[in-house]
Amino acid sequence: MLDKFKGCMLGAAIGDALGMPNESTSPNLQKMRYGYRRAFKGHPNATLDPGQYTDDTQIMLLAGTLLADGRFNEERYASALKELYARGGLRFPDGSVSAACEHMLRDNPTITGVKSTTAGCLSLAIPFTLSYPGLSEGVERSVRACNVTHTHPAAHAAVATLVVLLSATLKGSSDALSQAEKKASVEDDILGGRIRNALMLAREGVDTESAVLKIGHDVSVYQTLPLSFFLISRYQDHPPDLLTVAAHVGGNTDTIALICGAYIGAKKGISALPADLIEGLEDRQRFELLAGRLHTIYGRRLEQP
Repeated sequence: MLDKFKGCMLGAAIGDALGMPNESTSPNLQKMRYGYRRAFKGHPNATLDPGQYTDDTQIMLLAGTLLADGRFNEERYASALKELYARGGLRFPDGSVSAACEHMLRDNPTITGVKSTTAGCLSLAIPFTLSYPGLSEGVERSVRACNVTHTHPAAHAAVATLVVLLSATLKGSSDALSQAEKKASVEDDILGGRIRNALMLAREGVDTESAVLKIGHDVSVYQTLPLSFFLISRYQDHPPDLLTVAAHVGGNTDTIALICGAYIGAKKGISALPADLIEGLEDRQRFELLAGRLHTIYGRRLEQP
């Protein structure tokens, strides 16, 4: 299981770093390039080096560290996020995260989330999945954390759906995608329907370019999560292809590839991730250490009556 914990966290960061240079761009599936690279001049991520990650992974690390320290609550998470934002440390932050941080800076110490459907809260699902073996508790606590920046029910539904996907995958379920789709349908009819449609497109063999046009690739959870489900369903047997394609679908590539990377790492473990991508990732040891600490906490909770 430790191998899967490390794979989940490293896979997420690798996907984020691969998608970083293509964030907010048009799809580029005809000229895909394997591996890390730099964003084009003038891009918001142009100051980052190949292998560096974005705000999605920063949020995952922030929440994960607080959880590993046994210090997580919404107030501490909000304070740490606000501080990182105030010193300009968040890398090309999600607009809703920025707005929530601005509200917190203005209304200190009030936590002021934004009623938004953007996907900037989705990476929270990863550390909570790796901290709580009980599904209901992992879902509940991740949604409460999401509320710090995102108060829209669709954002909460998306975080809950991703927790179900990753939790079922970690535990070796053969129908994790189906379980997550059912959770989405219970929480939000529209999100559930769009995920169901994305999985149907994958089953029907629709090519990826056409699927991107049909599903969309923008920053909304209504497009980011369904497209991630399509890609996982289509490419999960070939991790390098899954990561490479996810990083080139355009739009919200960093979050889409992060979700795909987290899934494949949770399913197949660290050994399924390309060794050169692990080696070239910023702070790779930090992810392995944090995954190990969360695995210990997870194990302790699993042993509790």
